[in-house]
Amino acid sequence: MRKVYLDQLGFFLFFLSLLSLFIGMGFAHNNTIPVNVGVVLDLNTSVGKMGWSCISMALSDFYAFHGNYKTRLAIKTRDSRGDVVGAAAAALDLIRNEEVQAIIGPRTSMQANFLIGLGEKAQVPVISFSATSPSLSSFRSRYFIRATLNDSSQVPAITAIFQAFDWGEAVLIYVDSEYGDGIIPYITDALQGIDVRVTYRSIISESATDHEIGEELYKLMTMQTRVFIVHMVTNLGSRLLTKADEIGMMEKGYVWILTDGLTDLLTTFSPLEVDSIQGVLGVKPYVPRTKELSSFRVRWKRKFQQDHPTEETSEPNIFGLRAYDAVTALAMAVEKVGATNFSFQRTNILSKSTDLDTIGVSQTGPYLLQSLLSTKFKGLSGDFQIFDGQLHSTAFQIVNVIGNGERGVGFWTPKNGIIRRMNLTNTNSNIYSTSKDNIGAIVWPGEPMYVPKGWVLPVNEKKLRIGVPVKDGFSEFVNVTWDTNTNATKVTGYCIDVFDAVMNSLPYAVPYEYIPFGTPDGKPLGNYNDLIYQVVLKKYDAVAGDTTIVANRSKYVDFTLPYTETGVSMLVPIKDNKNKSAWVFLKPLTWDLWITSVCFFIFISFVIWVLEHRINEDFRGPPSHQVGTIFWFSFSTMVFAQKERIVSNMARIVMIIWFFVALILIQSYTASLASMLTVQQLQPTVTDINELRAKGEYIGYQQGSFVLGFLKRMNFDESKFRIYNSPQQLADLLSKGSANGGIAAAFDEIPFMKLFISQHCSKYTMVQPTYKFDGFGFVFPRGSPLVSDVSRAVLSLTEDDQMLKIEEKWFTKTNCCSHSSNNISLDSFWGLFLIAGVTSVLAVIIVLAMFLHEHRDVVMGEESVLTKIKTLATLFDQKHLSSNTFRQHDHQPYYTSTEPMAAVRASPSATNSSPRQSTSSNQTNYDISFSSEEGNSS
Repeated sequence: MRKVYLDQLGFFLFFLSLLSLFIGMGFAHNNTIPVNVGVVLDLNTSVGKMGWSCISMALSDFYAFHGNYKTRLAIKTRDSRGDVVGAAAAALDLIRNEEVQAIIGPRTSMQANFLIGLGEKAQVPVISFSATSPSLSSFRSRYFIRATLNDSSQVPAITAIFQAFDWGEAVLIYVDSEYGDGIIPYITDALQGIDVRVTYRSIISESATDHEIGEELYKLMTMQTRVFIVHMVTNLGSRLLTKADEIGMMEKGYVWILTDGLTDLLTTFSPLEVDSIQGVLGVKPYVPRTKELSSFRVRWKRKFQQDHPTEETSEPNIFGLRAYDAVTALAMAVEKVGATNFSFQRTNILSKSTDLDTIGVSQTGPYLLQSLLSTKFKGLSGDFQIFDGQLHSTAFQIVNVIGNGERGVGFWTPKNGIIRRMNLTNTNSNIYSTSKDNIGAIVWPGEPMYVPKGWVLPVNEKKLRIGVPVKDGFSEFVNVTWDTNTNATKVTGYCIDVFDAVMNSLPYAVPYEYIPFGTPDGKPLGNYNDLIYQVVLKKYDAVAGDTTIVANRSKYVDFTLPYTETGVSMLVPIKDNKNKSAWVFLKPLTWDLWITSVCFFIFISFVIWVLEHRINEDFRGPPSHQVGTIFWFSFSTMVFAQKERIVSNMARIVMIIWFFVALILIQSYTASLASMLTVQQLQPTVTDINELRAKGEYIGYQQGSFVLGFLKRMNFDESKFRIYNSPQQLADLLSKGSANGGIAAAFDEIPFMKLFISQHCSKYTMVQPTYKFDGFGFVFPRGSPLVSDVSRAVLSLTEDDQMLKIEEKWFTKTNCCSHSSNNISLDSFWGLFLIAGVTSVLAVIIVLAMFLHEHRDVVMGEESVLTKIKTLATLFDQKHLSSNTFRQHDHQPYYTSTEPMAAVRASPSATNSSPRQSTSSNQTNYDISFSSEEGNSS
């Protein structure tokens, strides 16, 4: 009851507003200036009826709120009857007979194409709210104003959807008209810009029958692409989508995307038509929800029911809202121009003039045009402002057809890309995103639980035809065998196992079969280039084998990521360097280790002399004798043949560590020298590619390999090429040598080289440099959607241990012989030398500190520094009589003296009274001379 009351009240208010408008116009008739404005619409179409009702409501609403305006739009309506010629005739009549100052319409882009010229000639602005074709902009007529969006403005939103779901192919389905053709170049270029391939363009005539539409759809079913972009007028689009549902193209795996021309008119679809397009996506301009818009929709429904009681009532779409805003803008622009002379200037009419020659020129047209271009306000459809003769988009809404209608799942803006909601946070952000996480839950056709991948195998082909090479040798990679009884083939090998593992790891099933590229007797039909070219000829759908990724081949086919090592290397024989050098004994150690070792031998001997000189008779004597003792002791420790005994604990600690260092060093030297004298020293016979060219040596390459072209580019003489087919044949050619009908070197890819060397490691080796190539890859046709999925599967396989298992299966690991032994360097011993050096230095420091402490009276004396050094040197050179060594053999009274200098200043005969008679005469004389000198000085 309350609803009925509100409806009656609303109708009453609407009636009062119209009545006040008419009364005001009646009272102000003498004070207002009528301005003729033409309207050209297809009044028998839904868009035409909706447009006219919105235009009339816009006039009544505008002047109801602006009753003080001095100008009034006087609408002159013409029906174009859906015909291009009819629209042109209607416009000509309005300009010539009614002298309209502006024309609103027409409905279609094709009709607008004719009207633009008339408006330019008469200087009458043509304002269209529904002609969206981008091709109209190419006319660059300043009197054509598009009060709606250009179709190309929605292209970035569509491409963002492709990026979000990572689709790589698309089919364009569009109407064969000005409206359909206009957007195609823009959307094609945009898709190609994000690496999406347009595999097919389906052009459908507006007059196509259901049978013709069905035939075209059946053709599309046989293709692998499953993402369709539909750009059509409403009637044709609804028929096409309904037919697609009938033949099963709205099932799982299909993706349908509608442009805004269809999406905006989904509300005009019947319930049966909506039910047939469940899961379809669409884009349409975003219209902000406002109170004014909600009120307008209620009033428009009431008016439309009154004007067309027999037709179903929907809601005003974007074109109706644009028509409302266009009339509002025109009324504002006319008022800005003011009360001027709204008249036409007639041209001279000749006797043979045509109707076009009789068209006058509007005197107000240029001023009205400038006023329109400067008009801006907030309309029902959003902000209204003309840039470059047309409106510009601010946002698009992404919708999904679910249930009885559409449901918004996201938005797209030029600044932020795909966003979930239109709010202040999104619009202030500077991050552009195409993430599918910003799109709400989508119900796809057939309601699958996953996002369609956008392509499937063609339904007219049961299995992919995979070509494989036929070759005589290197069967570990690819091996084809024929059963002569059944004529069946069996394909095995490393490359085949990798391909099987990759295809089995795909998230969908791909049936395929191997087809050998050879004759029944096992002979190849051509080289690898010939095999790959079969994919171009569409005889094979792919190639699996030891096919190398080469730049020239990639011009015609697409390769997956490589699954083997890359590069081409040179293989040469190796020989033992039997001419041993006379100085081979120096080779086990590097020169820096030799120098360090000699220095440390001398250093350690000097340290032992310092530690033992005062307390050990073996390290005393004349200077020449002591120097000889130092050198003798240093090198005798190499074989542990030193005869001097060590009595100092410090010296013993140093010698323990040094014996350990010397033992390791000598044992390492012995092992390395033995290896050099007994193990073969294998060296390559050729080390430089330039040497082969200079000597004119014969070189080999594998039959059918791309290496032939590589060798030609390296400027080798083609007459010096020899071909091999198997590892055995390669070994025979290398063993013969270039002078005996063989080859001096072979060039091949690293996987083949490694396989060969694993079987002949003692005879042949690879020589640097390695020339970079991209390794083995699987071949697919250009633009195949399988390439990206298979490449990802290859990456996953190479990172998994399954690849190692496949390699172990086909390439048996052998204990390959070593070609040479490395010299021992200082890097292996610097730690031991460091320990020995630090220990020795610490021992010397401790002994010297004890010595200086013992003779601190000399150190603290008043003599000069030079005198102190001479005195300390004299004291250090004498025996330390209080040491355990001398105390065991001599018990003289002065040993108990507490004054160290008393022992030094004893009688000259004190040294001869020692019981150690084994000391040499030279030592005795040396000691006496020191005692005599001290006695004289006293």
